[in-house]
Amino acid sequence: MRAEREYVGGLYARLDARRGRAEREYAAALREHGGTAVERDVAVRRLGREMRRLDVADSGLCFGRLDAEDGGRVYVGRIGVFDEGAEHEPLLLDWRAPAARPFYVATAASPEGMRRRRQFRTRGREVTGFTDELLGRHAGEAGAGSGDAALLAAVNAPRGPGMRDIVATIQAEQDRIIRLDHPGVLVIEGGPGTGKTVVALHRVAYLLYTQRAVMERQGVLVVGPNPAFLEHIGRVLPSLGESDVVFTTTGGLVPGLAVTAEEDDPAVARLKGSLPVLEVLAGAVADRQRVPDAPLPVTLGGVTVHLDAQVADWARQEARESGRPHNEAREVFREVVTWALTERAVSKVGRGWLDRSDRAMREQLHGDLRKELLDDDAFTAALDGLWPVLTPEELLGGLYESADRLRAAGADPALGRGRGDAWTVSDVPLLDELVDLLGRDPARERAERRAAEQARREEAEYAHGVLDIMGLDRRDDLMDDEDHLLAQDLLHAEDLAVRFVETDTRELAERAAADRDWTYRHVVVDEAQELSEMDWRVLMRRCPAKSFTIVGDLAQRRSAAGARSWEAVLERYVPGRWLYRSLTVNYRTPAEIMAVAGALLADFAPGVRPPESVRACGVRPWARRVTADELPAAVAAFEAAEAGREGTSVVIGPPDVPGAVPPARTKGLEFDAVLVVAPERILAAGPRGAAELYVALTRATQRLGVLHLSPLPPALAGLEAAQAP
Repeated sequence: MRAEREYVGGLYARLDARRGRAEREYAAALREHGGTAVERDVAVRRLGREMRRLDVADSGLCFGRLDAEDGGRVYVGRIGVFDEGAEHEPLLLDWRAPAARPFYVATAASPEGMRRRRQFRTRGREVTGFTDELLGRHAGEAGAGSGDAALLAAVNAPRGPGMRDIVATIQAEQDRIIRLDHPGVLVIEGGPGTGKTVVALHRVAYLLYTQRAVMERQGVLVVGPNPAFLEHIGRVLPSLGESDVVFTTTGGLVPGLAVTAEEDDPAVARLKGSLPVLEVLAGAVADRQRVPDAPLPVTLGGVTVHLDAQVADWARQEARESGRPHNEAREVFREVVTWALTERAVSKVGRGWLDRSDRAMREQLHGDLRKELLDDDAFTAALDGLWPVLTPEELLGGLYESADRLRAAGADPALGRGRGDAWTVSDVPLLDELVDLLGRDPARERAERRAAEQARREEAEYAHGVLDIMGLDRRDDLMDDEDHLLAQDLLHAEDLAVRFVETDTRELAERAAADRDWTYRHVVVDEAQELSEMDWRVLMRRCPAKSFTIVGDLAQRRSAAGARSWEAVLERYVPGRWLYRSLTVNYRTPAEIMAVAGALLADFAPGVRPPESVRACGVRPWARRVTADELPAAVAAFEAAEAGREGTSVVIGPPDVPGAVPPARTKGLEFDAVLVVAPERILAAGPRGAAELYVALTRATQRLGVLHLSPLPPALAGLEAAQAP
């Protein structure tokens, strides 16, 4: 053990030395006055990323060793560490390197050229022990050990506040998925506790290692079901040395949009999430492109002309056929209407004195009248009524609030039910779609460009003034000194002005998260069975390369708009370019608890086979019937008992149970102990309720209790024999 500790300690010393140098360079960059502010900021951020990468050392730098049949020996760890001498030999092999793969897949029957696998147990920077497993022809020797020891120690350990990486205990079936070389879409399906989420995150780390150049240019997006889930998984990638990843929910895919309500009524969610709503949105946009009910009088050049339905319909047709989004097509509509009205005014104004053959005079008059018309506020107001500039929020909110507009758009009247003042998660893909249908406001963009150009000119003028002040005091004294250079000789005012312009030096993840039009190189979607058809349109737009890792379990689908098959979701976008892989071993849920959950699964999804638990915990789940008056004390007793134990616990129940977390909020999370309250009420919601109860029952890693106010549902009858402690 001393030799191993000294070796690992030496690796830490090398990393500490590198970190020390990085910290000194970081401090120097902060103090540095040479170069531009942008250059200094880039240097500071680069060094900051390097220091964050080195922080993984404190999570357990070296976790394994491989001894080869030929006598070679390599250590495997979270990141690669190299000898800085001339040979530049690897001292610690990155777990993602091809040479490290035998650490995860070698077996007694297929040793991959290895004779021993050693797995270290560490606490921070200290090696506390190790387990040896002999491979191949050595497997039968005394002291061969078992490869399950490290895995069982990990799955039995008390849970902390967030998901842990599994880099030291990746199993062979997981490793095959993590290292899969597939450029398209990969679906990872598995029941509760199979580790599908953590496998997907390790796959991201692997792709960032093997395809770093292209990945770092566009970045990776990870989409989860709720903020609590994202917080739960947020430590995994940093612990593997990767931090430039954007994490969001489907409700956060449109930057700047505030989603203040989680979900709609199931029927409304189904309407909003299905592809036919695209026709409704297109109809809603078309409905705002109107012709006047009666001719609108317009005074031009002292005469009155009329904007009638015939002119407006012609202009509308031309604008629609331009293929531009609504707001940008408004300029086509305006140009056609302006030409038609101006032509009518020219005919009236020139009647009796302006000959049609006098083209020069007609063009001059036409131009004068056109300018007059475009400066007319009443004309602009008329255009706004016929072809308004719209934002997605204005259009969708107006649609929901008007039965007439819903009818004109061909929408089910239920679509506008319960709008209130809050946007829901189901509204986000509709608003995102409208960003493309409506487009940008050209007039506003022109004003912003003019403002930016004015600001640039003002900065240049200010810089000119600075240079003049720098040179005035000494110009007279140095007129005869041709060798003396003034500031004006070394620096142009425009160059100085550029130094005052704010340059975007944010890191990739910051820039990507704030930019609706950003496209990612790879996207991970967790709890993917909950996403609607419209959600998938949003995500496919975010990744033109169609490189996805999709994680889900169709048996846990609770959303009325969610996926019923992976083929139905993916063949539309990536026909023939997606692979399916399943995980069948349950590493989280012990056999005693899975037996209870499996009985429920057999009841509501009889064709689905539950994952096989890798362990038993020796503690039977229990159930107890209580009255409504007894319920608060029973919940408090559970919380008090768990407060004295190591690990985490949670109470899961209907939303109106004080202190309980709704099942949907616990998707993807895990706790040492779980108390499920009123399962009969959760189950009463039908298939959605059955999926939610299945989620609730499979969150525990050690202890499960159930409090029910009515008789237990038949699917949970197996709990009746076990009473609460």
